[in-house]
Amino acid sequence: MSIANTYPPSNQSRIFLIRHGETAWALTGQHTGRTDIPLTTHGEVEAYNLGRLLATISFSQILCSPLKRAQQTCAACISGKSPVIIPELAEWDYGEYEGRRSADILQQRPNWNIYQDGCPGGESPEQISTRADNLIMRLHESEGNIALFTHGQIGSAIGARWINLPLVEAQHLSLSTASLSILSFDAHHPGVPVIALWNATASTSPRESLTGN
Repeated sequence: MSIANTYPPSNQSRIFLIRHGETAWALTGQHTGRTDIPLTTHGEVEAYNLGRLLATISFSQILCSPLKRAQQTCAACISGKSPVIIPELAEWDYGEYEGRRSADILQQRPNWNIYQDGCPGGESPEQISTRADNLIMRLHESEGNIALFTHGQIGSAIGARWINLPLVEAQHLSLSTASLSILSFDAHHPGVPVIALWNATASTSPRESLTGN
């Protein structure tokens, strides 16, 4: 399905895609899907520091995953505004692989790739691609700067589908904790979706990328 061709944008919205801060399972490399664990103390600091970069950005919408770690990150980044909670931003449902590390899964399933194979008892790549596409359709009907507080692998999927890549290509778009990416449109070709910034953190984000200058 071609998102770019089927749903042409009616505006020049910029999508601020934000992955939540550090959690205990992010530290250990465990797949954290529907397990609702909070940020670590360091994760709260990461989120706060990222929020300082976003302080001058005016958002027309703030959308957030229903999971605690994303909501904590949102609260630390954008104070005084309540987000709209939407299920499309929840992390991949890992099913039987919840809480497991990729290294351990690969010992049993060599060459396993979540973006190609999905998870037994969880979501398939096709389901994730559809979920990302449904969100993008919503974003194409919106205006202004839009903040998305979400997770690592669904965030990568959204990035890949934004530029109309097959979901498997999301494996090349990794996201760090408390990272910021910006999805937008080419200034000279408004119908062409682009990734204007990817996987920046508070220590690496150039301010001019955030302001559009």
